[in-house]
Amino acid sequence: MAGHNKWSKVKHIKARVDAIKGRVFSKCSHEIALAARAGGGDPAGNARLRSAIDNAKSVSMPKDNIDRAIKKGTGELGGDAIQEVAYEGYGPSGIAFIVEMATDNLNRSAADIRSIFTKNGGSVATQGSVSYQFDRKGEIHIPADAIDEDALMETAINAGADDVQSDEDEHILLTAPNELGTVANNLRAAGLPVTSEKLVSIAQNPSVVTDLPIARQVLKLYEILDDYPDTVNVFTNFEVADEILDQLES
Repeated sequence: MAGHNKWSKVKHIKARVDAIKGRVFSKCSHEIALAARAGGGDPAGNARLRSAIDNAKSVSMPKDNIDRAIKKGTGELGGDAIQEVAYEGYGPSGIAFIVEMATDNLNRSAADIRSIFTKNGGSVATQGSVSYQFDRKGEIHIPADAIDEDALMETAINAGADDVQSDEDEHILLTAPNELGTVANNLRAAGLPVTSEKLVSIAQNPSVVTDLPIARQVLKLYEILDDYPDTVNVFTNFEVADEILDQLES
């Protein structure tokens, strides 16, 4: 989890401006629409949708936006059906990327992603050539002030989690992919507020960047991919040396 935690610090650089750009709501809308498309518009019978709605509420997304996203996913708003797709690629210095998207136009998205990589020192890779470098996990977030780390460890083990990582803001629990919903529900049953539950891809061997210009190039590519309107998640094996991280945050 060490590399995963360090990358989360890099993501916090961008997270500070996400709310201003409206990207938080956009990402929530994508996930709600995908969940509704996959399992129907009733959260009572769709665990993925229930989780997506909880995530949206945790960032104060308006109810009208949530309802509209559900209807988009179920097709009630008309238009082309939304689809899930993942693209793999390499950035500067061979940094690996996986971009998960929700799109109603696969041809447009593919062309746009290829252009983004090419213009930013990278290239799109064939399916499977990058993803094998990542482990698929379930990831659950709980506020740090909801429970102390020692108490959470016992609760997490009993709930079925594989690992726990904590910082001053939150606890992050990892699960097997097929156990995500079960573990999250067990934690809720134990009285803990789950603010996020989703599938993630975690790099097996993070690539440590010790050069500031390269770090900026890779972070720029990450930001452009993450800002693309159809993007749901961006995963990378990019890890920044501590001294470089300090300069990025300054």
